[in-house]
Amino acid sequence: MSDPDLNLLITLDALLAEGSVAGAARRLRLSPSAMSRALARLRDTTGDPLLVRAGRRLVPSPRALELRPQLGRLVDEARAALRPAAALKLSQLHRSFTLRTSEGFIENFGAALVTRLQQEAPGVRLRFVPKLDKDSAPLRDGDVDLETGVIGRDTGPEIRARPLFHDRFVGVVRQGHPLSRGRVTAARYAAGAHVLVSRRSMERGPIEEALEALGLQRRVAATVTGFSMALALARGTDLIASVPERHTGHLRHGLHTFELPLPLSGFTVSQLWHPRFDGDAAHRWLRECVQACCGGETGLGS
Repeated sequence: MSDPDLNLLITLDALLAEGSVAGAARRLRLSPSAMSRALARLRDTTGDPLLVRAGRRLVPSPRALELRPQLGRLVDEARAALRPAAALKLSQLHRSFTLRTSEGFIENFGAALVTRLQQEAPGVRLRFVPKLDKDSAPLRDGDVDLETGVIGRDTGPEIRARPLFHDRFVGVVRQGHPLSRGRVTAARYAAGAHVLVSRRSMERGPIEEALEALGLQRRVAATVTGFSMALALARGTDLIASVPERHTGHLRHGLHTFELPLPLSGFTVSQLWHPRFDGDAAHRWLRECVQACCGGETGLGS
């Protein structure tokens, strides 16, 4: 059995409201003959006459009277669903957003973001979850509303992205470390003991490649899976940590930061979302808040 034509609901609603084919035709801007054909289709679909002649007008059948309350509600709901979205009222917004963020985002941008959202929309709740990989499935499946990170090969082609800021790797050591004094050369940097950050147990990366091009090699004394752990080791030992500058701004407090003496390219951190949220006013507002809170630059220094 084929699905009924849902346009017939609007036709029947007009017929019941007007009580005549001509009146319903004028309401829907159709010709009387087109409306008569639509009534015939309605009768065939429902198996009921729906409207019967009584003098000069049509009167509803018992089945039509039974349908009228339900029909009016359905038509009103359909029209409401197809209207443009109402203007966003932040003071009345009650919604929960899930943000998947890279390490360091909460420490550096989280407080400013939560403060702004609470000031503008107290009914909004944020749920932060860690970004352990670049798989776009959580965005695609709707488990995550927004995420931050670097666009990679694993990023789904349909995913929308907007740059937040440019970042680069810097070197970090404890105060009083030999590299906290004097000019840091590639040879001095490579000669020290290092803590490597690797989530996939990879021992080689851009730093190794840049050192090899100079005929140098660094010695890795410890491997961790996160930048905060690398900085914790650098804070209490003579290990050298190499971490993103912007994403570790607050985490590096009290440590000595220096520019890496290597020809390394920087990278862009973006916010990413699924296109289903392109037209969502509340989601657009969230994206603008994230954009504003991630603005500005963080300089080198202790």
